[in-house]
Amino acid sequence: MTHINAVSFTILIVLFAVVAFVGFAASRWRRAEEALHLNEWGLGGRGFGSFITWFLLGGDLYTAYTFIAVPALVYGVGAAGFFSLSYTIMVYPIVFVFLPRLWSVARVHGYITPADFIRGRYGSRGLALAVAFTGILAVMPYIALQLVGIQSVLTVMGIGGSSTTGFVHDLPLIIAFIILAGYTFVSGLRAPALIAFIKDTLIYVMIIVAIIYIPIRLGGWGHIFSVADAHLKATNPKTGKPNGSLIEQPAAEWAYATTALGSALALFMYPHTITGVYAAKRRNVIRRNIAALPAYSLVLGLIALLGYMALAAPGVPAEVKANGANTQLAVPFLFQRMFPSWFAGIGFSAIVIGALVPAAIMSIAAANLFARNIYKEYFRPNASNAEQTKASQWASLVVKLGALLFVLFVNKTYAIQLQLLGGVWIVQTFPAIVAGLYTRWFHRWALVIGWAVAMVFGTIAAYKLPAPGEPGTHFGASADTIPLINHTVYIGLTGFVMNLVIATLLTLLFRAIKLPGGSDETRPEHYVADPEPATAAKVPAVAEAADVG
Repeated sequence: MTHINAVSFTILIVLFAVVAFVGFAASRWRRAEEALHLNEWGLGGRGFGSFITWFLLGGDLYTAYTFIAVPALVYGVGAAGFFSLSYTIMVYPIVFVFLPRLWSVARVHGYITPADFIRGRYGSRGLALAVAFTGILAVMPYIALQLVGIQSVLTVMGIGGSSTTGFVHDLPLIIAFIILAGYTFVSGLRAPALIAFIKDTLIYVMIIVAIIYIPIRLGGWGHIFSVADAHLKATNPKTGKPNGSLIEQPAAEWAYATTALGSALALFMYPHTITGVYAAKRRNVIRRNIAALPAYSLVLGLIALLGYMALAAPGVPAEVKANGANTQLAVPFLFQRMFPSWFAGIGFSAIVIGALVPAAIMSIAAANLFARNIYKEYFRPNASNAEQTKASQWASLVVKLGALLFVLFVNKTYAIQLQLLGGVWIVQTFPAIVAGLYTRWFHRWALVIGWAVAMVFGTIAAYKLPAPGEPGTHFGASADTIPLINHTVYIGLTGFVMNLVIATLLTLLFRAIKLPGGSDETRPEHYVADPEPATAAKVPAVAEAADVG
């Protein structure tokens, strides 16, 4: 631990300690009589109003991956990195239509997870298991990347950097993990809900100052774009092609557009985002927040511009190159070079705390899926509420431990690329969940088979793609060329179309041979209901057909 700036380090430690205190203290906030209940531990009592839900959903959606990887992508390739801005603009009109319906039916029936809804709507244990498995699978590398974001900051600060090895090298990250695991175990969703206030305040302060102060120091936006343009036009020795461009080239437009659309369809299928939705107090809370959340997209666009600033900042490209050309370090090095030590500490804290909030929510969401849709469904059908909650608490620790091991022992380059699989996987649950909110036309087994084919296709297709200029590597990209149209398209969207086509054709077949369709415990009025949390009792099931699945 050498060359550590004492001022930046002290500010980071103080703010981290404040967050840890708030996380543990959250267990006493709005404490219910039956604390060992997934409604309480996993969904915060389902009582969050518009103000709290705003910060919770923001903490869900805008993660350390946003603050590290988006500007890192812009730093490396330019305009292509702004696909994330495009998809966060598209997503809100889409989810404004169906999320209130999902909230209503979940509140009426007491659903904890998206797989609970699938089980109730289709009467299919197999389809519910597929949704639960996909949610856990897609979230794991996402949690790992939150820890990668923390590790990037620690590396730049000289904490556990290149001067240390082995256990000492990873000790700061391990300590952060233990504290995160501790307050998540104790406080559940209440912890990230409270910490999100601190996180968002730091993020807004950091980006407002950065977008004004850094360009002034660098000689203005004209100079920034000029330097960035020159860098991006330079030839990459690994590929023999330019690094990127300030304006997306025609050959990449299909990949850009389909990646943005596929990511928009995938975003609110992640179990952690649905967890934030389920925790809202009333139906209108969801509508208000979806209408207001595009404000975060504005901030995301400003954060992306940090990548261009890092290219223009003296010494930052050299530092990044000296650290294995790890572009994830671009923003932390930018803060270190451009800001006074005290404000660099605030910027570092914003990134670290920005990782802790979504990591907590993601681990809770994955643990809820395990407890409800695997442990209770297959191992302990008569498990009490307390037993389910304890299973979820311990599962949340296992999920975070897996993410930590992933970060410690897997090449970080592949960790970043593997995250792209999250969208490829989770978007395959869209047909079952969203179509199910409006119709029971799709047959449950047709949906299972369509999901399985798309999952296998997406995983194999992504595995075969090497990183640019690195033949023999895997999971190096998320878009591949489709021979029939000769365009490069996002793998997740290709799988999604395949999924829909198979599900449609097999539904026609299964209906023609009169294969039983399963039971449906929902009614049309349940999808527009707006009950208070106290009245959200599970209603009796209404059988439509024998449950054979």
